[in-house]
Amino acid sequence: MDLADLRRDYRKAALDETHVAADPIEQFTRWFDEATRAGVDEPNAMALATATKDGAPSVRMVLLKGVDARGFAFYTDYRSQKGRELAENPRAELCFFWRELERQVRVRGSVTKVSVADSAKYFASRPLESCLSAWASLQSSLLKNRIELEERVAEARVRFKDLVPHPPHWGGFRVVPDEIEFWQGRPSRLHDRLRFKREGETWKLVRLAP
Repeated sequence: MDLADLRRDYRKAALDETHVAADPIEQFTRWFDEATRAGVDEPNAMALATATKDGAPSVRMVLLKGVDARGFAFYTDYRSQKGRELAENPRAELCFFWRELERQVRVRGSVTKVSVADSAKYFASRPLESCLSAWASLQSSLLKNRIELEERVAEARVRFKDLVPHPPHWGGFRVVPDEIEFWQGRPSRLHDRLRFKREGETWKLVRLAP
């Protein structure tokens, strides 16, 4: 297979300044709803990029669990690699790619923790097995083998039975955006890129070269 020959022309839609919402969160919600109606598999899946205080980057896929005027929220083990990196360098970038619509959204900003009350509320809504795993797995730590992990889950099941409390080491982060870029694929790689950048209490919209 010659990777140089792998290419695709995007032709499904266009993105014009006169057709986007004045508020990028509203525009994101529009696109997210369209992705859901289009049958995109896990439209809330997003790449999360973090970095150490020295600038060493890491990226992984996580799931968006809330978006509103405050920002974009996801949940994790605070002891994980991303949790530790965000503690020492509270900046992040998110990237959504909805192939079926030939669209991408990038979100960049500062990161804060979701309140304990909101984290506990979301934790209580999760399936039982997911709640047990939050207690059993010290995310990103070394394991001897798969059996060790399964034994920890079994111990948590005996310990908590059907009522699993919210772990103090588990909760949400919220990316508070400074910039949100909307990308629409176009023919001949002449894509549309519109970027909102926060300026005080308002957003400035500009077009970027593809």
